[in-house]
Amino acid sequence: MLEISILALAGLTAGLLNAVAGGGTFISFPALIYVGVPPVSASATATLAALPGYVTSAWGFRQDMQAEGALSLNAIVFIGVIGSIIGALLLIVTPGDTFLWVVPWLLLLATILFALGPFILRHLRQRGAGKVGAVGSAFAIVTVSIYGGYFNGGLGIMLLATFGFIGYVNLHGMNGLKSVLSAVVSLVSALAFISAGLIEWEQALIMAVSSAIGGYLGARLTRRIVQTDLLRYFVTSIGATMALAFFLR
Repeated sequence: MLEISILALAGLTAGLLNAVAGGGTFISFPALIYVGVPPVSASATATLAALPGYVTSAWGFRQDMQAEGALSLNAIVFIGVIGSIIGALLLIVTPGDTFLWVVPWLLLLATILFALGPFILRHLRQRGAGKVGAVGSAFAIVTVSIYGGYFNGGLGIMLLATFGFIGYVNLHGMNGLKSVLSAVVSLVSALAFISAGLIEWEQALIMAVSSAIGGYLGARLTRRIVQTDLLRYFVTSIGATMALAFFLR
């Protein structure tokens, strides 16, 4: 019952965070490690478990999404599929010990990007966001999708920064598209992980249900949150703590 409670709470919190600000994997991935799931399987299971939360969050933002920049929404989704396949295949062939060595660096990178997210978006806009062509936009999307297919942590803020780079300015629309592309990346990656036998189904089911609830609630609450900086500080502190814990492991 303790493990079920930990996984359910972690899934709910991850769903909320992914919808509101991103960083949910900072909660779900360590929780899976804590209950005894091997590192590579924990990453794969966290990716699958996040999928329902992304879907319900995208539904909550469905009226805000529209195409901006040089690429259509369909093109962005297609490119995301290609990148996520590459990332998932990279994870499948990564030995467990190697992945355990890589994880703290990925967590550290994701934490830094998450903490600097608003500054990155502001800088990108000042440097000419919206002027990036189709080729540059496609390269940016496929790169972040490869990362997301390999490791879901910090995917949300990377997508927001990427959308800002390729010309998006509507934050609610960006959040909705972030959820859609995260769902696509997670789905494609999860199919690859399922075929490779990396999913811990019992833990995934518990997290998936609670993540779906958290994702929908997070999308509904986003417009009511005033102190988003406090939430960002909270998520950043969790990411930094998790990165340090894995470095010391």
